[in-house]
Amino acid sequence: MIALRPAEERGAANFGWLDTRHSFSFADYYDPAHMGFRTLRVINDDRVAPAGGFDMHGHKDMEIVTYVLNGALEHKDSLGNGSVIRAGDVQRMSAGTGIRHSEYNSSASEPVHLLQIWIYPERKGLAPGYEQKTFPETEKHNRLRLVASRDGRDGSVTIHQDADVYASVLEAGARVTFAPAADRHVWIQVARGGLSVNGQALKEGDGLAVAGEPVLDIVSDAGGEFLLFDLA
Repeated sequence: MIALRPAEERGAANFGWLDTRHSFSFADYYDPAHMGFRTLRVINDDRVAPAGGFDMHGHKDMEIVTYVLNGALEHKDSLGNGSVIRAGDVQRMSAGTGIRHSEYNSSASEPVHLLQIWIYPERKGLAPGYEQKTFPETEKHNRLRLVASRDGRDGSVTIHQDADVYASVLEAGARVTFAPAADRHVWIQVARGGLSVNGQALKEGDGLAVAGEPVLDIVSDAGGEFLLFDLA
């Protein structure tokens, strides 16, 4: 099974300081046919204007992964963490029993482009936690780089769910392959550029749900960046 989620069919909202697209139902956007995929609940494609941002707000019982594509996002939370998340950085915030945080574009002139991902945790009531790591583009160049996993292997951030998240930046004409286990499901999200998966063309913003495919052949004619979620 290969099912395309076209970029233009996503939910959308523009608040001036935030231009966002929702792959799955979120906030005022509700579509019962797109409530998530397996344990993947949210993929928001956010562009935050200079000096814009999210005031302090709360989350509970969710693994939140932020992947910055361009610019820098300033983070503060109720655990006492304060950091700037830049392009190439991956942040993991375990909301658990409850956490509050704010996110602001730390630049007065440059926008921020990011993907914010929510994954259901393996159980409720976990202790809140925070982690941030940098993955240089050289580590993602024409290969799948593990950036988040349940066991934190290969230097990835640790998420409390049986899920692996890979990032890849393909140059023009490059290809990578991925062979999911028979009982696994895959979601591919194109962050920028374009690619094809087993012959299915994808453009920026497109998502692809995959099940029952023994091998995924991922090719980019003109170059592209994407995330691959390997899910239980």
